[in-house]
Amino acid sequence: MFKIFFTAVLERNREPKAFLAKCLALLVLATALGGCATVRPLPPIDLSASGWVTRSGQAVWVSGKEAPEVAGDLIVSTRPGGESFVQFTKTPLPFVTARTTSNTWQITFVPRNRTYSGHGAPPARLIWFALPRCISGAPPAKPWQWQPQANGGWRLSNPATGESLEGYLAP
Repeated sequence: MFKIFFTAVLERNREPKAFLAKCLALLVLATALGGCATVRPLPPIDLSASGWVTRSGQAVWVSGKEAPEVAGDLIVSTRPGGESFVQFTKTPLPFVTARTTSNTWQITFVPRNRTYSGHGAPPARLIWFALPRCISGAPPAKPWQWQPQANGGWRLSNPATGESLEGYLAP
């Protein structure tokens, strides 16, 4: 049936290349307009609003087995309903800012000027989304390992990749 339709259309068209170009343009337009919607940037956050529990401290991040250690300031804020905010700062600029709401997530890698976002649960492979869960007392998702330290600190690590975050947060 498809072959019959196109044969009839091409016979009526004197310039089949022009017709095929129009069909291709229409297909590209339909694909672009029908694609999935991108997530809008999350609005500014007010951590002083009711319900937010904010803790700050120091941490050392190692992004992989052969990566150097990066020491910096850490802020972790959580709120009932699945909201969280994490910011790792190497003075004077933030390195990473990660945020979740009940159904969206967003992460910004400031030195690279890259922001990623999505609907639903955040990617489990990113340590910045695993941390608020552990701080709240929930067990980490695989492959993360959470180890409280004797000095009141903690360590969150992925043995497969060598990524780790070790630090402490004031109550």
